[in-house]
Amino acid sequence: TNSGGTSNADFPSADPGMYQLDITLRRGQHLAARDRGGTSDPYVKFKLGGKEVFRSKTIHKNLNPVWEEKACILIEHPREPLYIKVFDYDFGLQDDFIGSAFLDLTSLELNRQTDVTLSLKDPHYPDHDLGSILLSVLLAPREEQRENSVLRSRSWRTCKVTVSSRRAAACLPSVPWSSAFQPSSASWPPKLEIGFLHHNGCLFQSQSLRLSDLHRKSQLWRGIVSVTLIEGRELKAMDANGLSDPYVKFRLGHQKYKSKIVPKTLNPQWREQFDFHLYEERGGIIDITVWDKDAGKRDDFIGRCQVDLSTLSKEQTHKLELPLEEGEGLLVLLVTLTASAAVSISDLSANSLEDQREREEILKRYSPLRIFHNLKDVGFLQVKVIRAEALMAADVTGKDSDPFCVVELNNDRLLTHTVYKNLNPEWNKIFTFNIKDIHSVLEVTVYDEDRDRSADFLGKVAIPLLSIQNGEQKAYVLKNKQLTGPTKGVIYLEIDVIFNAVKASIRTLMPKEQKYIEEEHRLSKQLLLRNFIRMKRCVMVLINAAYYVNSCFDWDSPPRSLAAFLLFLFVVWNFELYMIPLVFLLLLAWNYFLIVSGKDNRQHDTVVEDMLEDEEEEDDRDDKDSEKKGFMNKLYAIQEVCVSVQNVLDEVASFGERIKNTFNWTVPFLSWLAIVALSVFTIILYFIPLRYIVLVWGINKFTKKLRSPYAIDNNELLDFLSRVPSDVQVVQYHELKQDPSHSPSKRKKNNPG
Repeated sequence: TNSGGTSNADFPSADPGMYQLDITLRRGQHLAARDRGGTSDPYVKFKLGGKEVFRSKTIHKNLNPVWEEKACILIEHPREPLYIKVFDYDFGLQDDFIGSAFLDLTSLELNRQTDVTLSLKDPHYPDHDLGSILLSVLLAPREEQRENSVLRSRSWRTCKVTVSSRRAAACLPSVPWSSAFQPSSASWPPKLEIGFLHHNGCLFQSQSLRLSDLHRKSQLWRGIVSVTLIEGRELKAMDANGLSDPYVKFRLGHQKYKSKIVPKTLNPQWREQFDFHLYEERGGIIDITVWDKDAGKRDDFIGRCQVDLSTLSKEQTHKLELPLEEGEGLLVLLVTLTASAAVSISDLSANSLEDQREREEILKRYSPLRIFHNLKDVGFLQVKVIRAEALMAADVTGKDSDPFCVVELNNDRLLTHTVYKNLNPEWNKIFTFNIKDIHSVLEVTVYDEDRDRSADFLGKVAIPLLSIQNGEQKAYVLKNKQLTGPTKGVIYLEIDVIFNAVKASIRTLMPKEQKYIEEEHRLSKQLLLRNFIRMKRCVMVLINAAYYVNSCFDWDSPPRSLAAFLLFLFVVWNFELYMIPLVFLLLLAWNYFLIVSGKDNRQHDTVVEDMLEDEEEEDDRDDKDSEKKGFMNKLYAIQEVCVSVQNVLDEVASFGERIKNTFNWTVPFLSWLAIVALSVFTIILYFIPLRYIVLVWGINKFTKKLRSPYAIDNNELLDFLSRVPSDVQVVQYHELKQDPSHSPSKRKKNNPG
């Protein structure tokens, strides 16, 4: 590290968050090539205290990239070094590690901008020259630059406030007015009054937001907005064929929905319903946009409209015909606002179930006699969040955490207060929810509040409602984000569930509630491999069952084959339709008997569990893998799965195409043969009962091996279809017409000599 300032090894002791580090990421020089074309797509990560605090944009195909990006980071003490890591971006794959460096902040002079050149190194190959990174760094006490506490980019892009519980709006062009931030009272949760700051040609707007909003965890919701998307009329044509493939996006706050795509129409019929939670007493505005789906390129914008919920009366369904702005046509919607008191928070002193009168009211509400009263209200859930013990230390000091707890049931989210500087917090809060689906899963997540960054994950538990034992205080071991393994700490909960079994059964046959906060899917070779193995295991169950049945036909075990033959004759001769559900009923009863009697000796399935742990390890060691594996290694890692999927897709597509080509007279001989076979089967089925036909077929299959021990087993239908060419084979077998200019007679006329 080459820094131009004098050393400040002895910094004055101060409160946490005293210093502000302004960094300008200038450029990179002679970076190592990680792609096969001899280039890289570099980007830079800054880490402080093991946490990522900044990530630059990606510069494509350049070993001497120029970023000119600025970042402002609030730090507790300069003794913590800044870790700089440079990666090569690989689309769809794990990024390659280029190099890393440390910046010793104690070597910087306060209040003086310093140009720094950092040489990149790889711990595994310390002698390799991996290039360098050029930075401009300014370290100053926080009080002197309070207004600059914004993590920002150089271009007009969205910026984030790094101060606790605040967000910044998009950077805007210069305007002729400005004012300072006005902090509100120190009551929880900390807020920042709406204000504007004009600085360096960039306008920053702060918003008064709770910490829960920062993590997209909402507090109490006051109602449900049910939106039914009926149809669209006379939409604008966006495709060359004069039609469109329209779909609709809805947005209310951070809640988002997307409708299905209706292909090739200007008058689509959707008939879809979406439920939003309403968090403001006065309502809100639903933004609606209509788009045309285009494969392989950006979707076309058709039009937009809005629904102002404050103008609609509650407990009433409104039919709205909304003309599209900036486009053509209209949308037809049904909108219903329903008030709700479905969730609540209270202290342990206000326990509904301990009050005998309230408990009787709740039991009466969900009694079997009230089956048809509000079918959507299935039950009542009460969660006591008591305390946690031995939590992970997530603060920069490595000694404490500031934990708070988030309780989620589907789209209902409540959170506790924060207990500061404590690894054994006590919350003593009661949360109540209305249950809409007894098969829902209660999720309890513990976070560490971080003043200058987003909250850190400490642990999580997921508890299916049907597995809850009422009134039992239980210690749950916290799990990791993927819920596949333990992390540090336990949380003590006491949960009670009261529900109407008949309502719950009816609700089971209805669609599940869709969660509007979902993690974005990403491409992962471990996830791809896991899903492939899961599918393969399901298919192998069917294949093994087919092998077992075939072994009975082959008389591999004469006693078993004889028993199967006699059972076949008895069932076919006496078959009735009621026997189909009876078979599944007997299977369920047999497995239940094994479980109750303790004779269920099935081994715990650890294959998927091990793969989940491998996937988690892959997420945790992205840096190590990036350092060790290159592009080709990662490509080979998923090649086997891709080849298998490719072959399966080919077999399925070929099977369907062969059936189609049989009826398309692609091979007339085979089509005539199919006509003869189908005519014979039609006559046989007309004159002979199906029971006798199945008996003859079964007797033939069971005795075939006895009559011809060396006969090769086959399936006549599959053998027939194997002779029908697929579409690919039709193209391959198609005879090309000869070019007249290359015919022998033509050449003879042109060359008489």
